[in-house]
Amino acid sequence: MREPSSSEEESENETNDDENSDILSIHNNVDQKSLSASGENLSVVSHGRGPPRPASPSPSLISDREKAIEDTEKLEREEEERKKRLQLYVFVMRCIAYPFNAKQPTDMARRQTKVTKQQLQTIKERFVAFLNGETSIVADEAFTNAVQSYYEVFLKSDRVATMVKSGGCSANDFREVFKNNIEKRVRSLPEIDGLSKETVLSSWMTKFDAIFRGEEDPRKQPQRMSTAASELILSKEQLYEMFQNILGVKKYEHQILYNACQLDNADEQAAQVRRELDRRLQLTEQMSRMRKHPKFVVKEMESMYMDELKSAINLLMANLESLPVSKGSTDSTISRLQKLKRYNRAQHSSLSKMDINDETDSGLSKLDVVLSFTLEVHVVEVKGLKSLANNKIVYCTMEVEGGEKLQTDQAEASKPSWDTQGDFTTTHPLPVVKVKLYTESSGMLSLEDKELGKVVIPVTASSSRQPEWYRMHTTKNCQDDLKIKIAVRMDKPQNMKHCGYLYGLGKKVWKKYKKRYFVLVQVSQYTFAMCSYREKKPDPTEMMQLDGFTVDYCEQVPDAEGFGGKYFFNCVKEGDNVTFATDDENERTLWVQAIYRATGQTHKPVPPVVQTNKISNTQISRMQGDADRARKHGLDEFVQANPVMFDHHDLFNMLQTLTLDYRLNDAYTCLGWFSPGQVFVLDEYCARYGVRGCHRHLCYLNDLLERAEAGIMIDPTLIHYSFAFCASHVHGNSYEVKIKLKRGKRPDGIGTVLLKEKLQFDEIKERLRILLENQITHFRYCFPFGRPEGALKATLSLLERVLMKDIVTPVPPEEVRNVIKKCLENAALVNYTRISEYAKIEGRKGSGSTDSYNEEVSPKKRLDDVIHLAELCIEVLQQNEEHHAEAFVTAFAWFSDLLVEHAEIFWSLFAVDMDSTLEMQPPDTWDSFPLFQLLNDYLRNDENLSSGKFHQHLRMVFAPQVVRYVDLMESSIAQSIHKGFERERWEPQGNGCATSEDMLWKLDALQSFIRELHWPDEMFADHLDHRLKLMAADMIEAAAKRTLKSFEAWLRKGGKGTDYLLYPEMAVMMNVIIDCKNRALHLCALDSGENMHQYHTKIEDFLDRIQVQMVKCLIEKLLSVLESVLSKLARYDEGTFFSSILSLTKPVNELGKAYVDFMRGNLDILRQKIADELFTLSIFEQWYTGQMKMICDWLSDRLDLSLHPYQLTCVMTINRKCFSDFELQGVPENALNAKTYQTICSRLQVEEATQSVTQSENSSKTSRFLGGGGSSMGGASSGTGSQASGDESD
Repeated sequence: MREPSSSEEESENETNDDENSDILSIHNNVDQKSLSASGENLSVVSHGRGPPRPASPSPSLISDREKAIEDTEKLEREEEERKKRLQLYVFVMRCIAYPFNAKQPTDMARRQTKVTKQQLQTIKERFVAFLNGETSIVADEAFTNAVQSYYEVFLKSDRVATMVKSGGCSANDFREVFKNNIEKRVRSLPEIDGLSKETVLSSWMTKFDAIFRGEEDPRKQPQRMSTAASELILSKEQLYEMFQNILGVKKYEHQILYNACQLDNADEQAAQVRRELDRRLQLTEQMSRMRKHPKFVVKEMESMYMDELKSAINLLMANLESLPVSKGSTDSTISRLQKLKRYNRAQHSSLSKMDINDETDSGLSKLDVVLSFTLEVHVVEVKGLKSLANNKIVYCTMEVEGGEKLQTDQAEASKPSWDTQGDFTTTHPLPVVKVKLYTESSGMLSLEDKELGKVVIPVTASSSRQPEWYRMHTTKNCQDDLKIKIAVRMDKPQNMKHCGYLYGLGKKVWKKYKKRYFVLVQVSQYTFAMCSYREKKPDPTEMMQLDGFTVDYCEQVPDAEGFGGKYFFNCVKEGDNVTFATDDENERTLWVQAIYRATGQTHKPVPPVVQTNKISNTQISRMQGDADRARKHGLDEFVQANPVMFDHHDLFNMLQTLTLDYRLNDAYTCLGWFSPGQVFVLDEYCARYGVRGCHRHLCYLNDLLERAEAGIMIDPTLIHYSFAFCASHVHGNSYEVKIKLKRGKRPDGIGTVLLKEKLQFDEIKERLRILLENQITHFRYCFPFGRPEGALKATLSLLERVLMKDIVTPVPPEEVRNVIKKCLENAALVNYTRISEYAKIEGRKGSGSTDSYNEEVSPKKRLDDVIHLAELCIEVLQQNEEHHAEAFVTAFAWFSDLLVEHAEIFWSLFAVDMDSTLEMQPPDTWDSFPLFQLLNDYLRNDENLSSGKFHQHLRMVFAPQVVRYVDLMESSIAQSIHKGFERERWEPQGNGCATSEDMLWKLDALQSFIRELHWPDEMFADHLDHRLKLMAADMIEAAAKRTLKSFEAWLRKGGKGTDYLLYPEMAVMMNVIIDCKNRALHLCALDSGENMHQYHTKIEDFLDRIQVQMVKCLIEKLLSVLESVLSKLARYDEGTFFSSILSLTKPVNELGKAYVDFMRGNLDILRQKIADELFTLSIFEQWYTGQMKMICDWLSDRLDLSLHPYQLTCVMTINRKCFSDFELQGVPENALNAKTYQTICSRLQVEEATQSVTQSENSSKTSRFLGGGGSSMGGASSGTGSQASGDESD
């Protein structure tokens, strides 16, 4: 707090500074003379031998002197600035103290608390802690992934940091961005029974709030909400404090100015307004007479300008007049009074000052000056009551003349105290209060109580409010000397400004000089009356309307000498003069001040010089002390300054600029919007001091543009409002006078346009156009992630408005389109440049050429960088589509085309880097295909960019590479088939051999790769599909031929004996064909078309033929073994040479068993080695059928011959084991029990029966021939038979 003596110290310092400046100026003159002299000497010496000396021997003196001058000028500027701010603060204080034009708006949008840099860092740390699992928040993987994406894309973005720096980012923006992101994620999740997606969204948002808030106490939130609510409606004290901070006014300065301006006195403030308006009206008349006008765009506007000034003053008078004059108590607070005035303004109407006839005194009636008083009569106690017994009951009654009567409580005569209060209302300015003392009558027949005494008290509004003792007039019933203690309080009504006894003498009223009771009554804000009253009369006896009068102090009137009154003042009006006198000088001063406030006169009465010790009135002494204190601190000049003499347009510009700076630095994301309290003060200032609306909005636009150009976030809607107002004012009023008069004035009542306003508007319009085009060009960075919400759309709408030539003619759509098209072309370059710098692509370019990279970077690294850049570019366009496209499209329906052009230009810039990188790649390398896949997958899914310019360029660049890649792959696969089958060892691998697996994998990988390219050109894609399917068919055919050739070669390796077993390699070969056949549908069938199975059908038929050939060869090989066995058995035929010889060897069943072992061994090999079950069964079935046919044919050739027992045993063994084994392998019943098998079984049964009969006959003959010895032979023979049967059973 600054000390009271600080101003004196400052004045002393200023004096010292002045003295120092004078001393400096003397030194400066001396130095200049010495320097000029030294300069002359040096010019002579310089022609000599010695070196030239410097021109200034003491540069430090000059620098010190210049610094002192600069410091002095700086101090002077600061002092001027301080005085200007103090004077401005006085005007602002008066607007706050007594507003009569504006009120605080309640419909403004609530602003969110802004996020600072420190808070942004804290938020990042909280999300990192959550992602690292350092919090207690339970979350599933889906929510964690959403938070991870939000952190990487949004929180770590430089654009968010820039938005926070600009002051336009709130916690709500963070929340909305996350909500928009997770809505897409949740919508893509599958439905879960019993859990709605809205529930998931709500749960995720709750967790997000927990992460965002961190460990903060949730109970702090209501405090923040109350802080936001306090911004809506501010009290006067809060407004004072706010503008102290805005204007840099110290607290003690505010207090001194507040007291000196009497801001707590509503009458003084109303009088101040009336004086200001009167001065403005006089100045307007003076300007009209002297024809001093500002320059207008049209000469005819001068007369209109004067009418507008008068109309504005009349409007202020009407607003002031509309304020009600309350009938309430003077104890009501100022804030309550102001609230009543503001909210009841439209409910009251009173006589306007302009409607009062100056020549008639009968403009007011007695009904206009009716007063309503509230009286409080407080009866305390009575003393001196001695004649009554102590137990007697006494009480008092009280009444106001003409009103009702009230009674106190009862008390005993020994202690007659009541402490009872009675409340009365009356319209008498001089009422009479009657209080009577009664005692209860003890007689049985008495009807009334006895009156002991009474007191009559005349009361005025200025009477003492403290309890006083009054002597009572006693009756004959009481001989005591009674005194009663009573306090009478009479409240002064609000419309009663002053009252008291005066001596008065006038020409038209109060023509006789005598003492009367006068009351200064306020009828309305502009109408006051001096009324004289008599005792017990509610209506004034005489009254005088004060309109047009001037009050001042005067000397004693000669006619009044000896009739009373010492101190005089008079009210003078043309043709009238009324003189008043008081017995007390302080009373005269109070009357003069009250009438001075009522008349609204320009001249301020100055009292005669009096001694300080004579001032005893508290109110006057306080006022005098406030004035002295202000004078002591040098602040009286600001209080007494005439507001009319100031350029309020310049002052308001300063006030609005400082208020905007204060607003932008507070804790809210205001985006340039003032708070309700600030709007209220600015509105009141403009209305009260006549600031033109166009000037106000032009200054506001200028301030907003300066902040926006400096990178501060400003709401374009706010700029649009002010610009629309100025455009409507300038363009709507700048037509020819005739047209203008037909159209009338603007809605704000101002029909004139200053030339200065027109020029300033044109300048601001051009600046605004440049700013808007720059913001649209940098829309990604000016409105990151679509924040603030709706700002981009509002910017586009504002640009369209700025491009309009006037307020009537709409701008052609093609013009707007061209402007936005140019902005988006530049936006593409800006976005790509920043993205490429971010990806560190531009940094690797050579300094000599902008299109080539440094050769130090490897081609692989360059390609990786371009792929990374492509990912960033896709992300940029996706974010543009997500956050900005909707705003563009909703602003202009045709805007989507321009957005597509913007994207195409963006990709064309990328194409330059892509082409240069691809040119640097070595030949026949395929690392660039991921780049094509990445770009093509994005472009083909974008309906606007699909088949666009860049998409076509991408296709043209990569089409040769794709063709070359397919050619090389075809050659590579062909070579692998040729060389692989030559070296193939036919070991099982996968479903086939190593070469076949490699071939099929390559074919499948090649087709998958080409398919995943999703080639954009349908014709070329079909061509690639045909070629790859044909290639697969050709490669499979070649592999099958080589496999068949190898199979046949391996078949030839084995013999025809029963010891022959199939080689496992042959099973692998059959598996190769099977695998090729299984994969042929996938590899050889076309993706679409009528003939999609042409290649597949062809290769499948070929593979079927290969399989048939392989089975045929295999069966022939296996049947050759059976043929060899049967040929050996044929040697036992009857009648052959070898039959008898071979019979001597006594064969048992060797060939049958050997063949069964051969058959079982190969069955196991085929079952285990061949992968296809059906193919294996087919082989078994054909083999079984072939065997049966061959045995049947062999038996058929011997129909005329009986089988040798050995032949019968072997054939029966082969037949039975073949049936049983093949049945176990799954050969169907119809194939097993075929007709051939039945024929064989019948023949064998016949042969077996024949053999049995033959053996029994031979055994009987032998027994008869040998006798007893034959028994041993028979036993041997029977043993052979049993052995044969045993072999058969085996």
